[in-house]
Parts: sequence; structure tokens; C-alpha cells
Amino acid sequence: MLTYLVRRLPSVVFLLVATSIVAFALPRLTPGDPAIAVAGPDASPEALELIRQEMGLDQPPVAQYFAWVGGVLTGNLGLSFTTNRPVAELIGSRLTSTLELAIVAGILMVVIGIALGVATATTRRPLVRAVLDGANSALLAAPPFLTGLFLILVLGILVPILPISGEVSLLEDPVIGIQYLILPALALALPQAASIGRLVATSMRTTAEEDFVDLAAAKGVSRSRIVSRHILRNSMGPALVTIGLRFGELLAGAIVIEAIFARHGLGSLAVTSVQTRDYLVIQVLILGAVAIAVLMQVLTDIGVASLDPRIRLGASA
Repeated sequence: MLTYLVRRLPSVVFLLVATSIVAFALPRLTPGDPAIAVAGPDASPEALELIRQEMGLDQPPVAQYFAWVGGVLTGNLGLSFTTNRPVAELIGSRLTSTLELAIVAGILMVVIGIALGVATATTRRPLVRAVLDGANSALLAAPPFLTGLFLILVLGILVPILPISGEVSLLEDPVIGIQYLILPALALALPQAASIGRLVATSMRTTAEEDFVDLAAAKGVSRSRIVSRHILRNSMGPALVTIGLRFGELLAGAIVIEAIFARHGLGSLAVTSVQTRDYLVIQVLILGAVAIAVLMQVLTDIGVASLDPRIRLGASA
């Protein structure tokens, strides 16, 4: 396993370096001047030049890039152009909100996705299977923002049982906090759960036709044990890969969902930073999102390798 992970290290480092270059260059390709955003449109050229010097924007781009990367590696993310607060402090103040949303949405995504896939693959009633397939297709076709608006309309307005905007931290009040989290987490999780459910169902149907499943049935093993120990376990490899990728997409989807449900997480911070050309905040948010996606992919590889001994043997060969 260790050898397998070491072999993945160069590609991970290359991806993070490439992402750092893109994260640095992308904000600078957009129109607008952060010095004007800070000083205002009526500022004199001398005042704007002084602000650019204070921000370090008068330096060559290569020098700015290496200064930023050096700061990231040493834990110094710089100061926000607009608020003059440390970027790490600014992101840290919003991180809890987004983490709570992503974790709850991730748990719902995995539980609903696997349950939907198992139910679709194992039901013997054509009508139930048709209903499950239809629900799966509808969720797959609906983007998170549309799912969120639908949930607001049904569970927030027509049957007002859950709050539709605002937030209360789970650390402050878990009972009230989870009520504010259910709708946005469901809006994020349901489309992703549908794709996982479809993959699990397809994989389970294929595995059910393998000889070892027929052998287990011939030996008198109960159907529930065959499904849980033989079919589901051997079908989870492809599903784990998809789950790892979907966790990365949860963070991207959180930007829109936080805006719809008026949550003050990293998504709203990213939108504000783009509007004010706050380069250092944007760069760290992009790099952090990719780093988390890479981490999830590595954890997925570990999970797949633990389920499939052939991968571990191949790594050590």
C-alpha cells in the first residue's frame, strides 16, 4: 500500500504546482484593478501607484508568484486587499460554515446513494424498480440550485417545517443548527447521490451474474448475506471512485447553494473576493479546493485498494 501511494506522489505534486500557477494567473486575467477597488474610482494616479506598491502589485508577475508560493509553504497567506485582515483569519472565520454543509451533504450523499442503488438493484417488483429508476433520472437531471429551489418551495413555503435561510453553527446549538442545514445539504447531496445510486445499481447487477454468486446460492447462503457480503462488497470499487470525485464537486456546488440559502461560508467569500479583485483570497480558495479534491482522491484510492487485493499486489509487484 505504501509503495502504491509513493508512486502517486509525483502526479499529486505536479497537479498542485499546476493548480498554483492557474490560481495565481486566473484572477489577473480578469478585467479590473484591485488598487481602484480599494481606493475608489476617483483616486489620483499617485495614490493608486502607492497602493499597488503596498500590495506588491508593482513587482514582476514571476516575483509575485514565488513570493506567494513561499508564503503558502510557510503558512503566511498574506493580507486581504480589501479588509486588510490576514487571509488565513478571513478564511478560517467562514470555514466552519462550509465544512458543516459539505460534511452533512457528503454523509447524505453516500447514505442515500448506496441505499438507492441497492434498492434499485435488488427489488423484484417491476413497478418499484420503474419508480426508483424514474426518481434517479429526475435527480440526475436536476442541478443543485434547482433542487434547492424545489426544496424551499415544498418544505419551506408550502409545508413550512424547516428554515429556508440563515444559519446557526452546529457547535453553538446542534439541534437548531441541523434544522438550518437539512435543506441546503439535501440540495447539494441529492443530484450527487443519484449518480452514485445508478452506478451502484449497475455494478451490483453485473456482479450478481458472476459465478461465485451462483456458487454461494447453491451452498444455501441466504439472499441477504449474498447481497451484503458478496454482491455489494464486490460492487463498491467503482462507487468509491465516484464518491471521491463527488466530494470535490460538493465544494464547488456549495458556492451556489450558500447564496440561495443565505449562508456565510466560503462560497459567499469567494463571490465577494472576485467582485473586489481580492487576489490573495481567491488564490488560496482555488488552491485549497483543488488540494481537498486531491486528498479525497488519494483517500478513495486507499479505499479501493483495501477492497481489491489485486491493486495492492500490483503496487507491490
